[in-house]
Amino acid sequence: MKTIAEVNGLSSVGFIGAFGAVYEHSAWVAGQAADERPFDSRDALVAAMRDVVEEASDERKLELIRAHPDLAGKLARAGALTAESTREQSGLGLDRLGDEEYDRFTDLNDRYRARFGFPFIICARMSTRDSVLEAFEKRLTHDRDEEIAEALRQIHHIARLRIEDLVEG
Repeated sequence: MKTIAEVNGLSSVGFIGAFGAVYEHSAWVAGQAADERPFDSRDALVAAMRDVVEEASDERKLELIRAHPDLAGKLARAGALTAESTREQSGLGLDRLGDEEYDRFTDLNDRYRARFGFPFIICARMSTRDSVLEAFEKRLTHDRDEEIAEALRQIHHIARLRIEDLVEG
């Protein structure tokens, strides 16, 4: 775990290496946030990375959303998730679903993608398996703009927790 002073002392390449995976497959967020150093605190780092996303174009935001894997999807079963996503999904036991549960998640993932054009995203570390399933059903009733906003909120929760794992408070 790094101190904020160590974070501020990283080269740009080192910063991207340390924080490039905070936003799933989107090292561009860390690359732009690196330019905002020095940070006064871990919270300032979280805010800077969040601001990079919020100030991005709508297309870039959609790219970020689409960079996330399906929950309990084929990539998870194949062991092809990032280390961070693997840890987060396994925390809910999504890597140990029986065939019936896997089929339910697959159906929900497919319905969600068909409706919105991107994967369902939820902060697994702030959820239970039951709350994820409830959220799937509820969020399938949203319109696309509501879901884009909710996906980004969830992504920011995920990023904050990942940063808290990497940087001392």
